[in-house]
Amino acid sequence: MFTLWFGAAVSLAEIMTGSLLAPLGLRNGILIILLGHLIGTLIFAFVGIIGFREKSPSLRATRLSLGRCGSYIISIFNIIQLVGWTAIMLIQCARSLQSITGKLFGFDNFFILVILTGLLVGIWAFNTQRGISAVNSIAVLLLLFLSVIMLQTVLQGKEAQEVAAGISVGMALELCIIMPLSWLPLISDYTMLGKSSGGSFWGSFSGYFLGSSFMYIIGLTTAIYTGSPDPVGILTGLNLGFAALLIVVLSTVTTTFLDVYSAVMSTLNLSERFSRGRLILAFTSLGVVLAMFFPMEHYESFLYLIGSLFAPVFTVVLADYFLFKEDRSGDKFNIWGLAAAAAGVAAYYFFVSRDLVLGATVPAMAVTIIVYLTFRLIKNQMKIRTEQYAR
Repeated sequence: MFTLWFGAAVSLAEIMTGSLLAPLGLRNGILIILLGHLIGTLIFAFVGIIGFREKSPSLRATRLSLGRCGSYIISIFNIIQLVGWTAIMLIQCARSLQSITGKLFGFDNFFILVILTGLLVGIWAFNTQRGISAVNSIAVLLLLFLSVIMLQTVLQGKEAQEVAAGISVGMALELCIIMPLSWLPLISDYTMLGKSSGGSFWGSFSGYFLGSSFMYIIGLTTAIYTGSPDPVGILTGLNLGFAALLIVVLSTVTTTFLDVYSAVMSTLNLSERFSRGRLILAFTSLGVVLAMFFPMEHYESFLYLIGSLFAPVFTVVLADYFLFKEDRSGDKFNIWGLAAAAAGVAAYYFFVSRDLVLGATVPAMAVTIIVYLTFRLIKNQMKIRTEQYAR
């Protein structure tokens, strides 16, 4: 569990996001990274506990709170975002590889690089429950070793630079909180396979917290010491050769196969008639085709819009499971819960425009729970009055 989520956190996207915090300086940047990841990863790990206890994938577990049809709605949104992120990760990987393989082998065909990376992602996803954990653990350890070499090489003989352009503390904190929360719809797909509650919680928490924080700090440090936010350009400039190649490929594969596999699990929440193997093949192929032919850059804002749904939705799920201890899996919808989640999404965009010190996600989750509690009080009062009238 530790290496699974450490591997998910080791990605170029996290290094690039960490580099955006460079205007805050090294000390303040590291403090914000650790605080933001502590908040986000604790929420992430608690959602994973639900999957372990119920032995249920993430989206099927939402039936306990949102009802059967309510979980279908969330599953459809999740499938869309996971296929989209699969394509975007393949695009980023292939573009990064073009400069590296062009320099090493004189080969930089974008389409072939997308297909080859997609093939590796598919192999990883096919073997999620067939012993890939050992291979994944080796890959993650190799990635950690290579990342340390990259950081050490960057720091040698260089001095910290003052990075221009500003970023507020609130926006920086938000960038750190939102990364672990983006995995909320996926975590239970893996913790349901855990051997113990403590192992599932602490393995997931520590793996993602350490991995993601370290990647952010690498991005922050390299941006401050090189003046560049581009990790691939830094890798190429450092003449790391095959090490750079392995970092780009393995960081993509150990992250993206989780997207493919969880798209499969979300589909199985809609219907169990599908073959898991065929779904893996279908979603991997769809991600490859989209990466090759569709302008995914225009799709990213839509994906972020979908992603903003999940923090409020899982706030409702956590409240029902840990506070109210109610099971609505036999109902079609939890209208009150869905309405509270919708209020949380609206609050998220309101707080984003205000650029609060706390960011937008935490205040939006607070609004969600307050609205949900209010709805529940109204519902209970209506029920009491109805019973009194009936008497």
